[in-house]
Amino acid sequence: MNTPIRRLGVVISVMFLSLLISTTWVQFVSAGSLNAQPTNSRTLYKEYGADRGPIKVDGQAVAESKQVKDEYKYLRTYPGGALYAPVTGFYSITYGTTGLEATENSLLSGTADQLFYRRLSDLLTGREPSGATVELTLNAKAQKAAWNALGNRKGAVVALDPKTGAVLAMVSRPSYDPDRLASHDGAAVKKARTSLLEDSSDPLINRAIGGDLYAPGSTFKLVVAAAALENGYSVDSQLDGPASLDLPQTTKNLSNDEPGNCGPGDKVSLADALKISCNTAFAKLGMDLGASTVRGEAEKFGFGQKLSVPLAVTPSSFPAELNEPQLAQSSIGQYDVRVTPLQVAMISAAIANDGVLMRPNLISKVLTSDAKVVEQPSPERLNQVFSSSVANDLTSMMELVVQSGTGTRAQISGVDVAGKTGTAQHPGQSPDAWFTSFAPANDPEVAVAVVVENGGGLGDAAYGGTLAAPIAKQVMEAVMDR
Repeated sequence: MNTPIRRLGVVISVMFLSLLISTTWVQFVSAGSLNAQPTNSRTLYKEYGADRGPIKVDGQAVAESKQVKDEYKYLRTYPGGALYAPVTGFYSITYGTTGLEATENSLLSGTADQLFYRRLSDLLTGREPSGATVELTLNAKAQKAAWNALGNRKGAVVALDPKTGAVLAMVSRPSYDPDRLASHDGAAVKKARTSLLEDSSDPLINRAIGGDLYAPGSTFKLVVAAAALENGYSVDSQLDGPASLDLPQTTKNLSNDEPGNCGPGDKVSLADALKISCNTAFAKLGMDLGASTVRGEAEKFGFGQKLSVPLAVTPSSFPAELNEPQLAQSSIGQYDVRVTPLQVAMISAAIANDGVLMRPNLISKVLTSDAKVVEQPSPERLNQVFSSSVANDLTSMMELVVQSGTGTRAQISGVDVAGKTGTAQHPGQSPDAWFTSFAPANDPEVAVAVVVENGGGLGDAAYGGTLAAPIAKQVMEAVMDR
């Protein structure tokens, strides 16, 4: 009789032990992976039911959470709309996070290590937990001016504070309405995202820092000019500037945008070559300097470097292997040279800041919900690109561009502006129009880069000086309160 009872006891003990092990495994060992399951509705409700901190520009929320009467409690909304969407990104229960919503997620959600004591205080006092406020460096007036000036044309605008690296404007068009992706209506969100993905104009791409990068056109001549000034040339050095440059190793020649040579006797000074944007002079100069010298100068400006602002920036590039004709084309910003508008703004910013390139940054400070500072990034030097004397020479040359060269439409009454135009050619397409500048030239407050894709509707008549320069002017005026 005792034997069957003992056997039953063993079976029951094994069952209890199995139950204990299984529950322990679920509650402790597998808890993390189970919580991370995208289908775990309880986790979703917990995450999206939190009071997420706002993203602000000049004290006004461009992204914020509002209480709603559904299972998620809070809905992410975007008062900044399409104007700020490429920067803020979106926060979606269906597709996750993008933009600053992704890079600053731990701060906005309140889970960052920096907010530990705040979370502990909330727990002890019974306060409702809330995320941190992320304040941006963007200047609302400059952002709006860039958006309006670019209009319905494809392209991007970036403005920087040359002395600190603060991003004052970052506009990419076309853009999108992030509210459509933050909705709690899953079917509507999927439909909106599908529509955006199928849109050939790629509205989800932040053209200012990524996507298919641009050929910089003649704005790259600033890099070649800097290399020349660092290698024995002066603003008065005479360059070869014929109407057509005979390229070695090929039967094709390189010509200027405007027919004819760039100066008497096919000669032109470095300063005048930049002022009138002489292709043949800079192509020949690039070949004389050599590929390694030009590439090295580009790298000092940040080419090839991975940057986080904290949005990830696609590195700009200068080709690794070049023959002489390819080097000539690259020296005028063509062939396989590729840049972001942010990179072009960084070129002007370094010149404006006595040759010192500051690290670009979008975050001004991070605050708790009761306005205590959690983070406040300090300006950070990225590189000493060249000496202040080289910067002064480049500034004087760029001033000539705006005073009497190809960039006169960027002139601002009572303010000295330094700038450079660019018109980047594409086979079978209208050119991209570029302009980069800074102002005031003697004590810069803002450096700008503007690109308008495919001629902005003007076709082959589009030039950087006519199309992009007026946009840059309006952004500079907005920053300077002109």
